[in-house]
Amino acid sequence: MAITDIPRTIWWEDGKVVLVDQSRLPLQGDLLVCNTYDGVCHAISGMAVRGAPALGVAAALAVALWATTAGAVIDDTETFLAELDRVADEIAGTRPTAVNLAWGAERMKRFARDNADVGLDELRELILIEANAIRDEDEARNRAIGANGAELIEPGSRVLTHCNAGSLATAYFGTALGVIFSAHEQGKIEGVWVDETRPVLQGARLTAWELKLAGVPHKLITDNMAASIMRAGLVDAVIVGADRIAANGDVANKIGTYGLAVLCKEHGIPFYVAAPTSTVDLTLESGDDIVIEERDPREVTGVTVSGIIEPDSASALRAFDMLTDAGAYEVPMKKGHQLVIDRKGGAYKFDGWFRIAPPGVEVYNPAFDVTPAAYVTAIITERGVVRAPYIETLASGCCGSGAIHELG
Repeated sequence: MAITDIPRTIWWEDGKVVLVDQSRLPLQGDLLVCNTYDGVCHAISGMAVRGAPALGVAAALAVALWATTAGAVIDDTETFLAELDRVADEIAGTRPTAVNLAWGAERMKRFARDNADVGLDELRELILIEANAIRDEDEARNRAIGANGAELIEPGSRVLTHCNAGSLATAYFGTALGVIFSAHEQGKIEGVWVDETRPVLQGARLTAWELKLAGVPHKLITDNMAASIMRAGLVDAVIVGADRIAANGDVANKIGTYGLAVLCKEHGIPFYVAAPTSTVDLTLESGDDIVIEERDPREVTGVTVSGIIEPDSASALRAFDMLTDAGAYEVPMKKGHQLVIDRKGGAYKFDGWFRIAPPGVEVYNPAFDVTPAAYVTAIITERGVVRAPYIETLASGCCGSGAIHELG
């Protein structure tokens, strides 16, 4: 187990977009192969691919996929550009909160317009090159974030993280986990507390899995244990990612992040946000302007499970063969429970949803919350570490390295 064992998340291969299906991790390691851009949109909305930087890459690759498939039959430049704009807007609207999704789509629109003077065949090739460049740039940014953030970590640190801001949330390496990976390589990490991150359990399913692959010592906790371990003096720093950062430094991230920031303030613990500058949205004055996505109530009223069944006898093998002889078998269940069994190589896979709340209960399920800038110790970017007053440091382009990209 080493940091080199952490997975890549999304890439271009043989004219298709290939991505790790995160909705089934860690007990099923499936890849999704998307032949059309709307297949990528479905993967985004279903959270097979998620994490702000990864969504930016997904948007770019989805535009390139359209340009080289459905867009390949268009022979008029203005029609091609108009359709590309429509497709990019559709992709950007798949999920509302993560700014990188819109940023990736917008960058591809601008690139196509800026290079429209070449022939369409060449333009389509350039669009694919640009999408792959966005993927490569993401990895470089994440490694820089990791290096910059590691300087803030003291030797022997016990770090708490929330949700998943690892390699799975990016093209490769990660933001918040990128800092942890880099600090671990420097021998600074004593251990990592992993919030389970209800209701979709990205911490339990994804972050714990990545840390295990990387050989980083860690312990999984439920979300409501964080206050107790902080009070016991067992947390030296909290590091999280971000889905959108407003001009004043307010941070939108996975629901539960704000509570951690308040706890850090109470206990005198530094609260760090690790994110690329593409996550900064200077068009929004504050976090009050950030649209918060609300998701399916079923994420709260039940639990989703996936796994592999390996029959331990000939009779069990025959039974599963019979069930799946005509394809996936949906087990008849009451109370709204669902279970589907299908063949997977020499074994069988199952996907299920099981109700834990009473039928008919009303649910409020925001996917994100906003942490006011006053609770943020520092924002770690690829250009350096930014501190308050954020309204000045973010607008200056992070450490004087040029203006942050503005959406528009």
